[in-house]
Parts: sequence; structure tokens; C-alpha cells
Amino acid sequence: MPGFVEKPEPIQVPGLVHLHTGKVRDLYQNEAGDLVMVASDRMSAYDWVLPTEIPDKGRALTQLSLWWFDQIADLVPHHVLSTDLPEGAPADWEGRTLVCKSLRMVPVECVARGYLTGSGLAEYKETRTVCGLALPEGLVDGSELPAPIFTPATKAAVGDHDENVSYEEVARQVGADTAAQLRQTTLAVYDRTRDIARARGIILADTKFEFGFEEDTLVIADEVLTPDSSRFWPSDQWQPGRSQASFDKQFVRDWLTSPASGWDRTGEQPPPPLPEEIVAATRAKYVEAYERLTGTSWS
Repeated sequence: MPGFVEKPEPIQVPGLVHLHTGKVRDLYQNEAGDLVMVASDRMSAYDWVLPTEIPDKGRALTQLSLWWFDQIADLVPHHVLSTDLPEGAPADWEGRTLVCKSLRMVPVECVARGYLTGSGLAEYKETRTVCGLALPEGLVDGSELPAPIFTPATKAAVGDHDENVSYEEVARQVGADTAAQLRQTTLAVYDRTRDIARARGIILADTKFEFGFEEDTLVIADEVLTPDSSRFWPSDQWQPGRSQASFDKQFVRDWLTSPASGWDRTGEQPPPPLPEEIVAATRAKYVEAYERLTGTSWS
């Protein structure tokens, strides 16, 4: 059954209580009740958390999220309280750790799509809809949509797929007012960040957000607009009708499904370790995404 090939043991830090080990992030709580979120270098693909890590990945995700939080601060508040390293934490946590507000999380993945691909494309081929939203005829893999759409999903456990759901189902689960707020905020953030990325030669094809409430205030949480939560495509290579080049785990997916890996994706055996050249190429993609989007050099 998919999940962790080798689940890591949580690191013990005085004053922190370990809450959860996710695909990429480890979650702790400090004595003040704040959440301490640590982004590891773990890599997941095809519902497996792989046995090989990608150096600097966790830091790149964390630093890129912090940059994006600043770009959207006038649209929605974020959950970050501090980037200070908790006392007694390992030195390796530097640059990958966020101390965050403890929120009442909304159990919905809030997905915005401006382009058709992935699970949205699969549904469109069958029904000409995505999450129940009708789309025009003639769209292909990579087509830009007439307007961005909100296509929510239910959150899944490690090893399971998130499941796309209709807006009406979200409204049933969380209430009409909250559903409307999620949709409005998701699309507003997507519009802003799509334009920022476009100015840097990158297409933001789709992205997912997580939100929670601090009392009655909607707050954006977790990571935002990273290669793990978004599809970024180089705009000068965009060509509808085929799979697009991307700033993400493309090298990992391609290798795992190639004869070179010897892995049967449909079988019961976990995926093998990644070769050094795939690790290096994937790390370079994460760093390139950070540098192109923020305009600063990775160090």
C-alpha cells in the first residue's frame, strides 16, 4: 500500500511535542500552543514518499512560501508568526522552520486552475466538465481556460489521492458563507500571483491553498505557490496539446516510470532510490523556480 517507503522517526526537541509526520512537513507544537512546521527534503511521487531526499528542497519551499506571503498580504493574512529557530532545535532546521498560528483548519484543498491539465484534464475528457463546471469544447492538455476556475478537493491521508468535489459539496460540508469566502479568496490570490509569475516568464497553471480560521478571520496556511503545490511552466516552452515542461518533480516522475527504474507503478513493491543525476536535476529545478520567481540568487 502506498505511503512512506521508510517513515522517519520524529526528532525530539525539548519544549516541542511532535504532532504529525506528513509527506514533506513535520509538525510540532511549542509550549505556547503555536505550531512549529519543519519542511524536510523528502520527495513524494505517485502516492509514495520516496527513500531519497532532494537537498535544499525544504528550504526552497519555505523561503518561496515566505516570499509569496508578502506578495499577497493585502489579500489574505497568513499564519506565520516567526522564522526563529526553536531553542534546542537541530541546526539543519535553519531556513526550513516556521512558527505558526494554530488555526481551525478548513478540511478542503482550495484549487485554482487557469489551464487544463492533470486530474482536471482527465475529467474534461469524459464529461467536458471539471468539478461539475462546464468548459468549452476543443480544449487540450495545457489549454488556457476562458477564466480561472475554483476546483476544490477533499484532503487525503498520506498514500491516498485527494478527491475532486463540486462547489456544492464544499458548501454542504463547511457552509455556504465559508465556501463563498474560500472561492473568492482562492481566485483573488490566483489572479494576483498568476500575473506576478507571468511577468517573470512563468505560467502558473494551477495551485492549491489551505485555509483556516483565527476566530472569524480567514487565514492562509501551510505552503503557498511552491513547485510542490503548484504547476509552474516556462512560458517560452508552453505548447497546448502535449505535456508541458515544468518546475517540479518532473524528472522524478519520468525516471520512476521509465525502464531504467525497473519499478512497476501498478505493483505492490515500493519505488527504488533515485540516482544521483535525477536528484541533482530535480534540486536544480526547485532552485531555478525560487530564483526566477523571487529575482534573488539561491545561497
